[in-house]
Amino acid sequence: MPDIIETIRSYNTGRDPERLQRKYAAMRRDPFTFLRGSCHLFYAQLPSAKLLSKAPAAWVCGDMHLENFGSYKGDNRLVYFDLNDFDEAALAPCTWELVRLLTSVRVGASSLQLKPAQANTLCQHFLDAYTATLRHGKARWIERDTADGMVGDLLHSLRGRLRPPFLDSRTERKGKKRSLRTDGKKALPVTAKQREKVTALIEHIAASEADPHFYRVLDVARRIAGTGSLGVDRYVILVEGKGSPDGNYLLDLKQAVPSSLTPALLKRGIKLAQPDWRNEAERVVTVQQRMQAISPAFLKAVNMGGMSYVLRGLQPTEDRVALGDWNGKLERLDGVLQTMGQLIAWAQLRSSGRQGSATADELIAYGGKSRWPAKLLELSGECAQQVGRDWRVFAKAFDAGVFASA
Repeated sequence: MPDIIETIRSYNTGRDPERLQRKYAAMRRDPFTFLRGSCHLFYAQLPSAKLLSKAPAAWVCGDMHLENFGSYKGDNRLVYFDLNDFDEAALAPCTWELVRLLTSVRVGASSLQLKPAQANTLCQHFLDAYTATLRHGKARWIERDTADGMVGDLLHSLRGRLRPPFLDSRTERKGKKRSLRTDGKKALPVTAKQREKVTALIEHIAASEADPHFYRVLDVARRIAGTGSLGVDRYVILVEGKGSPDGNYLLDLKQAVPSSLTPALLKRGIKLAQPDWRNEAERVVTVQQRMQAISPAFLKAVNMGGMSYVLRGLQPTEDRVALGDWNGKLERLDGVLQTMGQLIAWAQLRSSGRQGSATADELIAYGGKSRWPAKLLELSGECAQQVGRDWRVFAKAFDAGVFASA
């Protein structure tokens, strides 16, 4: 067993101290947020089970949990609901993605006010939807006209979201000029050197675009977002877009770090050759484009100061399903979990047969096997118990001030 405290401290070494403290404080809050912030620890402690080593290889987002699905506008201007975080993306047994999602349901049950039996039902129906979708063998997608239930409610609610109110929530406006709001909630100030290097990068990108003026930088700030990635080098950039003040756009620039799955695979002797990526950002962007039906606008891998970053647009249409609003009607959550099962299966089918991943036929055959889902349900229970134990160790150390000097 790894030293929980040292493993967490070591993994987060070198991160922005101000944002790292926010990450640790969030992880102290409850086991589910701890799970979100310790993906590396989760995979380091996966049970040694054949089901988690011999399953067909698939492209996975890596950090799969209840909060890693959301809405966004694709580069074709339509709004979709799909997997939306690929920082940990890798080639791995397809069951790794599933056991992490199932674990998140069990760990998050308390926060959602679910009884253990209800959480187990949701897990079972998630797997039923996943296996049925694999057996069908055709990759589809979720958009406004095909969504129902809580996902449909989310996508239909986005119709009225316009850019000006979105900008108003993130910026301060004086006449026709906007600047980023750095009040410590969603953004923090940058140094002159940080502003200079980010601006230079965007100017370099703009030089090869059809409309360079669109990328004229108006302001830069350090972005506060997510849980697991808090503390990595990350910026929000206000650009001219389609014109000031209400046509401005926001861009997200996030450093790409190595996937936590790679060392965990090696530790278990799982010989899946990862592609020889030019850098970590290329890995993240390439897998995202393979697994999503349509990817967001502006998505690309870039280099800055010898490190790689993922650049993408921030949109008014980005949101998550409010899972807490199930209002005691389990069928509402059940529909969301079944949709998640479908989305994961579609993503794996869509990216099948690419650089070492199983073919669609192999995935279809795996979906038809009857014994492994029950075993995976049992394993997810073990993982959830482990997360609970780890969180209690972390919480005790946090309260004792062990992480205060990070």
